[in-house]
Amino acid sequence: MLKTMPDGFVDMAITSPPYWNLRDYNVEGQLGLEKTFQEYIGKLCDIFDEVKRVLKDEGTCWVNMGDTYGGNQDRSNQRVSGDHPRNCSCSFCRLKRPKQSCDIPDKCLTQIPSRFSIEMCNRGWILRNVIIWHKPNCMPSSVKDRFTVDFEYLFFFSKQKKYYFERQLEQYTEPMNRWGGEELKAKGESTWDEGTGQKSYRDRNMRPNPQGRNKRCVWTITTKPYKEAHFAVYPEGLIETPIKAGCPEKICKNCGKAV
Repeated sequence: MLKTMPDGFVDMAITSPPYWNLRDYNVEGQLGLEKTFQEYIGKLCDIFDEVKRVLKDEGTCWVNMGDTYGGNQDRSNQRVSGDHPRNCSCSFCRLKRPKQSCDIPDKCLTQIPSRFSIEMCNRGWILRNVIIWHKPNCMPSSVKDRFTVDFEYLFFFSKQKKYYFERQLEQYTEPMNRWGGEELKAKGESTWDEGTGQKSYRDRNMRPNPQGRNKRCVWTITTKPYKEAHFAVYPEGLIETPIKAGCPEKICKNCGKAV
């Protein structure tokens, strides 16, 4: 489908590709069942070469990705989902886990997200943020020799140094006056202008924005159940921020730029 699109056609892209060696979707030529993670990353980045082509120069690309563990393991008898009843026979629960085989030691993370982001940068993408999607209702784990993983990565890429981005704000998590003027004066780090009510830090205006602070990189968003025939549904809260940040509300019909 990407090959049918013209160059510089899209404002932003967001996706979560099939993770390597995690699920067999019973589709010929599917992404994610490559024999090696090197082949998987190569094929995946070839796809994002096309994404880069169809993106506008000021466009952005957001990629959600999780990691898997290495070793030679036959996990085909393990359930794909722990959210459905054990006797569930829906198309999702009938999926099989692939028989994993790789040269990474048993129990060792394969570091697919890190390898992917490095290869994307090697191909000319600019990695602007690594966002942590924290899942407060993550799937329980029975392992006893490591911590339960309750997050995934969301990579924020751009094509060039200057791109379209609408700043996103969030509410302060601490009192706005936490850094009092007198306290900073005592540290020699700040001056306070009683006339304007503003404080500065090394010639920077440090007055809190009453609308909120610049959004941080750890997003706590619960996963949501979905009963229809789709295997990996975004919680809406995960993609709302990238869409708001990367998709202009209005575009000039003549030049295609955000207005």
